[in-house]
Amino acid sequence: MPGIHELRLPIVASLLLWNVVIGVLPQARSGEPAKASGASDQRMEANASQLSLAELERRLDAIDAQLDRLCPISLRSGVGGVGIRSSVRADPYAPEWFEVELAAPTPIHHIVLVPTIWRDTKMGLRADGFPIEFRVVVGSDGDGEGTVVARFTEKDGLLPRIAPVVIECSGVVASWVRIESVELSSRLWDSMYVLQLSELFVFSGEENVAQNRPVKASSSSIVEGRHPRFLVDGFVPYLMDAMQGEQSIAFLREGNVDEHYELRIDLGRTVPVNRVHLHAVDLSDTIPQANLDGIGIPRRMILEGATRSDFSNAVTLHEFHLPTVYDLGPIIVRRFPRTPCRYLRLTVVEPDTVRRGVRSIARIGFAEIEVFSQGENVALHLPVEGSFEKKNPNRPLSALTDGRNFYGTILPVREWLFDLARRHDLEVERPFLVAELNRRYSRQRGQLLWLTWLAVLLAVGIGVTILIERMVRMRQLANLKERFAADLHDELGANLHVIGLLGDLAQAAVGSPEKLKGLHQRIRAMTERSGTAVQYCTNILEAKGLYQDLYDDMQRTTQRIMADIDGELSFKGDTQLLERLKPRTRADLFLFYKECLVNISRHSRATHFCARFEVTDRQLVLQVCDNGQGMSAAGAVEVPPSLQRRAKLLGAGVTAERGELGGMRIELVLRTRKWGRRR
Repeated sequence: MPGIHELRLPIVASLLLWNVVIGVLPQARSGEPAKASGASDQRMEANASQLSLAELERRLDAIDAQLDRLCPISLRSGVGGVGIRSSVRADPYAPEWFEVELAAPTPIHHIVLVPTIWRDTKMGLRADGFPIEFRVVVGSDGDGEGTVVARFTEKDGLLPRIAPVVIECSGVVASWVRIESVELSSRLWDSMYVLQLSELFVFSGEENVAQNRPVKASSSSIVEGRHPRFLVDGFVPYLMDAMQGEQSIAFLREGNVDEHYELRIDLGRTVPVNRVHLHAVDLSDTIPQANLDGIGIPRRMILEGATRSDFSNAVTLHEFHLPTVYDLGPIIVRRFPRTPCRYLRLTVVEPDTVRRGVRSIARIGFAEIEVFSQGENVALHLPVEGSFEKKNPNRPLSALTDGRNFYGTILPVREWLFDLARRHDLEVERPFLVAELNRRYSRQRGQLLWLTWLAVLLAVGIGVTILIERMVRMRQLANLKERFAADLHDELGANLHVIGLLGDLAQAAVGSPEKLKGLHQRIRAMTERSGTAVQYCTNILEAKGLYQDLYDDMQRTTQRIMADIDGELSFKGDTQLLERLKPRTRADLFLFYKECLVNISRHSRATHFCARFEVTDRQLVLQVCDNGQGMSAAGAVEVPPSLQRRAKLLGAGVTAERGELGGMRIELVLRTRKWGRRR
């Protein structure tokens, strides 16, 4: 049986296994699994399934970290230009195209397509009329066919979406850009087929060279908010909502209609400027909103630049004419020829007005004025002067160049659009990762359940094992005590009885020195044997020379104990069978026989005894009988307790009965084929 320190090992192992499983089992991630609707979704599912659990978790953490930094998609409200739309088609494969003519052959680095957004009552916000399959072609004058720089099919999984699509062009030089449909998508409200886009950006570096350029189309539907020029007006259905920076309250001033309004900025040095961004005052967050887009934006104004502070050499950079609500938007972008300037002046020709009662109120206001030189906003954090009295301290002129809007930091337009496109890609990928992780976690939870039951069974098994081990040890201890008592009784008791008998004989042989000498030697031998038995009483098998030849030892013991009683020990069988017995079995057989002889010699008053020892391949039979006083006629036939104890240690059967001559007959039967009887 194993010791307690050995039994601790399964317990420690099970606890370690439990801790490992608990430690590596994360909580299920939140997120709705994406529904597989096309080859792109199936490809994402396949890619997620090929990642290990650690790689999935790292990828999901990386996506969440990026989403925390990227701009969210915040949508405009109110009235404004929607974009361009082709004629309605019944055939989805009817060819449609939109083409933008650039000012000159220009290296193109990125093309950005902004979809027209529709609010579906069932599916939410969706791109409306965005082509399922299309190609992007660029070319130069005289190159009618052009070069295909990008081709998209349904397998690319662009839809559904509301975010812009960014196409990298690697600096290809072209003077026109064309979007050609291969397969149109149906409109959401009548299932007819159209090609629609909200905006087309063509970036050469940071410059949108498609801004306000001429647009051609295979067909177009000119209705409210839809016109070819709206494809390149710079207005998108999004609000610039950065994840960084503090909120800024836009500048807005109200005054008389006939008052002169003028804003001046000193750039500090002469720089070539070629672009200006006028950010409209942010509308309130109420639903519905109380104002249209472009509150405070003058309907007509003139932007001038000069190198002298008195504007004596002023040059008109751009004249703004914004007659309708479709000409207004969150960011009004105007490009003009590169002009060296230090001083800028924005003069209001026709202000934005609102009627209150019988009086018209003029309003002028901007969230930010950005002036660009070689892609850099050179007006950032510079002071702004006005030709009018400042009335509202909560809306200072410094807000015009603080680089912030109502939502935070103002980003470059290209970077902002890239953020929106990147956010869409990550938000599409994330549900597949979440679904795969949740599948893995669910499988782990199932495995943990099995491991829990295995751990419980292991704990129960260990407890039962310990209990059984304790019971076995207690039984072994009881057996040891019983055997110790039996060995002392049978070995030492018999030896002392023999010594007593030899002493009586020696006393009777006082007159015969030779006989007395022999008796003394026998007493001496029995004393040494008894000493050896005492020395090894805890394990009599360690005594060298004891019971190696069982039959001879039994003969010698017979001669010693039964010296004055007639009788003999007969043996039948092969003595080699005795050598095959275990040493403990031979010792117990010898002590059983010895105890039988002692009982005859001490208690029976017999004059004759007979012992028969028969050994076969299957069993061993030892029979001892005498002609002594035996048992009384009325007494029960019982095996003496000492013999019962020894037979129990042997695992043998023992019986007692009256002999034919009035004595007692003891018979021991031991089956040698039982497990443990042989070596």
